[in-house]
This record gives sequence, C-alpha cells and structure tokens, in this order.
Amino acid sequence: MNQPASNAELTDLSAVDLSSAIHRRDVSCREVMAAYLDRIHRVNPTANAIVNLGDDDTLMAAASICDEELAAGLSLGWMHGMPLAVKDLNNAAGYPTTRGNPLLKSFRPKEDDLLVARMRGVGAIVIGKTNVPEFGLGSHTFNDIFGPTPNAYDTTRTAGGSSGGAAAALAHRMVPVADGSDYMGSLRNPAGWNNIFGFRPSQGRVPSWPTNDVFIAQLATDGPMGRSVADVAALLSVQAGRDERDIASIQEDPQEFSAEPLALDGLRIGWLADLDGRLALEAGVQAQCESGLRRFEAAGALIQKTTIPIDLDRVWRAWLTWRWTIVGAGLSELVRMDAGRGMLKPEAMWEYEQSRNVTGPHLMAASAARTDLFQRMLELFDRFDVLVLPTAQVWPFPIEHRWPGEIAGRPMDTYHRWMETTLYATFCGLPAMSAPVGFGEAGLPMGMQLIGRPRADAHILRVAAAYEQLIPDILAVRPAAP
Repeated sequence: MNQPASNAELTDLSAVDLSSAIHRRDVSCREVMAAYLDRIHRVNPTANAIVNLGDDDTLMAAASICDEELAAGLSLGWMHGMPLAVKDLNNAAGYPTTRGNPLLKSFRPKEDDLLVARMRGVGAIVIGKTNVPEFGLGSHTFNDIFGPTPNAYDTTRTAGGSSGGAAAALAHRMVPVADGSDYMGSLRNPAGWNNIFGFRPSQGRVPSWPTNDVFIAQLATDGPMGRSVADVAALLSVQAGRDERDIASIQEDPQEFSAEPLALDGLRIGWLADLDGRLALEAGVQAQCESGLRRFEAAGALIQKTTIPIDLDRVWRAWLTWRWTIVGAGLSELVRMDAGRGMLKPEAMWEYEQSRNVTGPHLMAASAARTDLFQRMLELFDRFDVLVLPTAQVWPFPIEHRWPGEIAGRPMDTYHRWMETTLYATFCGLPAMSAPVGFGEAGLPMGMQLIGRPRADAHILRVAAAYEQLIPDILAVRPAAP
C-alpha cells in the first residue's frame, strides 16, 4: 500500500488495513491520530457520538510513544497505535464512566474493565467514550448529560442503542473499529440502523470483569462492531478468551476467528420473519430483509420460512422476569441514594419497581420457560444452519421520541416491546451478526440478524463474510458529511 495522501484516506481505511499500514510503517501512529482527531473535531459536533474526548496534546503524545515502540521493533499487537473510543458503560482508566446518568457524571474509575484492558493490551489508544442511553436501557441513545446521538444517515432520526454512539462513530469514520455491548439488541440494533456490522458473540465468549454476579446475570455481553466482517473478527479475537473469574467464559482459542468467506451453496437458512404474526413490523422492514435473503439465495443458499414452535407469550413473560431481576437489582443501590429516584429516567424506575415483585418461584418458572425455548431453538438448528430475523421491528424513529408507542397500529406495552425481535438470540446465548440489508424508501438503513447454533461464532462470521461480498452496493452508501 502507498502512504495515504490525506486524512480522509486514512480514516476510510478498514481497521485491518490500517493496522497493516501502521506495522509496515507506511504511516505513523501520529499521522493516524491526527487524521482521526481532525475528523472528530469536524464531524462530532453534529454526530454527538463521542463524549468526554481526551485532550489532543495528550493523545498525540500517546501516539508518539507508539511510534517510538515500533521504531524499536516493539508492537503491542494488532491495535498498536489505533484510536479507540470505549462505550460509556465500560470503565477505562483516565476517563469518566457516566453510564449516561448525572449521578455518575464525575465518576472516574482507577482501573480498566477486562474488555478495555485487553484492547489496550494490544496497543489501542483510548481517546474517549461513546454515547449511550442512561444505564444502556432502551434502544435509543440519549441522556441528560450529553443529549441524543442522531442516526448517521438522517440527523432527525435515532442512531439506536445502547451502542448508538459506537455505531454512529463508526459510520462517520471517527473510529476504525468499536466495542459495543448487547442485552436486548443494544449492539445489533444500532449496527443495522447505521449500515455497519455488529456481532453479539455467544454468551461467555467475551468474559466480563469486574462484576458483582457471574451466575445469574448472563444476558448481556460485550462484542465487536466494524465496517467490515474482517474488522469485527479481528476485534473479537482480542476481546474473546477465557478468564477464570467469569464462570461462563469460554475456553476456546480466540484466534480461530477469521473472515474467510464460507461457500453459500446449499447453506440452509431459516427465515423467521415476523414469527407468524407475533412481531409487529413497520411497513417495509420485512421486505427489506427479504431483499437481503434473495442475495443469499442467488448465491446458492436455501431459504425456508419457519417459526419457533413454542408459546411465545410464555417466553416474553419469562424474559420480563429475568430482565426485571437483573436490571432492578443493578439499579437498587442508586435508587436508595437520597437523590436517586429523582435522577433515574422513568424506564429505569419501571424496571426497578417491577423487580420488587419477582419471587424465587417466579424466577424458576422463567428459567424453565427459557430452557424450553433453548430446546426448541436447538431443534431448529437440526434443520437449518442459520436463522434470520430483522434487527429491529421499525425503521429509525424520530430522535425526539423516547420509544415507539405503536407499530402498524399495534400498541407497545413496554418501552422495549418493539425490540422483541432481538431477545431470542439473547435468551439462548446464541451468536448473532447484524448485517446490512439496504435502505428503505425514506433512505433509512435496516439490518438482519444472522443467528447461529450455540458457540458457532466462527461459522456465523464466515457466513457474514460471504454475504458481505454480495452487498458492495449497500456498503458503498456513505452518510452525508454533517
């Protein structure tokens, strides 16, 4: 590769190509940092994706150290000298972790979370944080500290959430790659709505530490986001790997993850669509996903419409019970603070209040329903190699709305019912890639979930890499410069 001629060419590089350029010494870490800071200063005032950005001089000095290390023959790893903005739910020493709540506005952790330590350990330079909804609750990134993050393709619409800042920063080329996290689509939804890739790994693939509980709270997971599947696979190889402190963490070697495309001829895809009418879908969402499936079909994949043969009302009730238990417990300490109740958004208080009614028998019944769902999903994987659902049930909605109150005339009875499409992979701990499927009539992006059997992360990455080769026209659509 020749040395990039401009800052724009540098920030356009994929993360994998940027890493190669740095290690070949085609470009210095200082040049990379300068290019990204220039873009952030131009784009972020409108994009509002990166918050608590570090000082330019300090970041340039960190880049200089990376250059000196390379000159001495030392590379810390794949991300050496690459700028990284960490999702504002994770601790990165030297930066506030606000979680989008004013009570935590001044909290500065002294240590990195395990995820951040791993990324720094291979050379990433933390430059700031990416914006989130308060406590990561709700798939719409806004909070009372930093305000909302608009969609990269339409500033009047939401970027999604809770990894909305990360997705918008990636789409706008303000970072080469990003970490996200996913509970109820918090990584998949904003990826689909910003025309990038986001991967929810199998539960335990990316361990979490520190945490107060490693036994019950196994619904959320960190994961990688990128503008290419190769970037996602490379970042997952950094994030993944066994940590003894997390009982659920997976032993397998993370270096197995690659973006070598899988042959699609004969691949069996189960299209779950709207789950036989269970999911309310806004007009055009299903058709847009089916346009992506037709590309699979043209490449030789076998598409069959199917559903999950189980009482999905029972699954939804079980989901609520698990979520109330985990989220409510996580908020209880803040609620007990004198100012707590007045400083938590209504959706957070609703989760807390509902959690107070959950009993042991309720949780055990929910666990039984979750187990039944897992068994039914396993049966589907006897027939299919991949299951597909939309990443969201609506197009990106107006940024001033808190959440969609209804879809296609059907009222949403909770603030997250409109994201029910994402809970099935989460509840079963399955790997799921959000992949772009194009743009609707209003020019808004949509994605579909490629869901794999338990721990089939490597397989789903390879399926996604093959699909990526089929959609160059979709990936070529760039956001307008703010």
